[in-house]
Amino acid sequence: MEITVREAVPSDMEAVWNLIRELAIYEKAEHEFINTVDQLTKDGFGPNEVFDCIVAEVGSQVIGFALYYTSYSTWKGKCLYLEDFLVTEAWRGKGIGKLLFDRVFQEAKDRNVGRFEWQVLDWNEPAINFYKKYDAILDEEWLNGKIIFR
Repeated sequence: MEITVREAVPSDMEAVWNLIRELAIYEKAEHEFINTVDQLTKDGFGPNEVFDCIVAEVGSQVIGFALYYTSYSTWKGKCLYLEDFLVTEAWRGKGIGKLLFDRVFQEAKDRNVGRFEWQVLDWNEPAINFYKKYDAILDEEWLNGKIIFR
């Protein structure tokens, strides 16, 4: 079983969309998931790209992804934000999540960012335990705020 981790291409966006849907279902928020394959393709590969994406694949099957982008902190300067990453359920526990996370972690170092950050739901024990292996700071002090437009 050879796992390949590579930069996503536009033709991967349908598989990535399916993985994002799987994540929305896992997080009990499928009703909030309104993005489309076309929108992902436009936003990731159009003239005004807003994210980067890597995929993990076995053969020609995409089995995981990580989607991230540059953000900015007035305190730290340029940062890298990991929006989502997921390995499909059938392939979990085989080190693929570590491959994806390590690749984004290295990208953060290569970009010389002041902070690498993400969110994790407080009930997602497998993810929390995964991040603890990296000695990640899991902040319980800050509350997330958002306004949803669509």
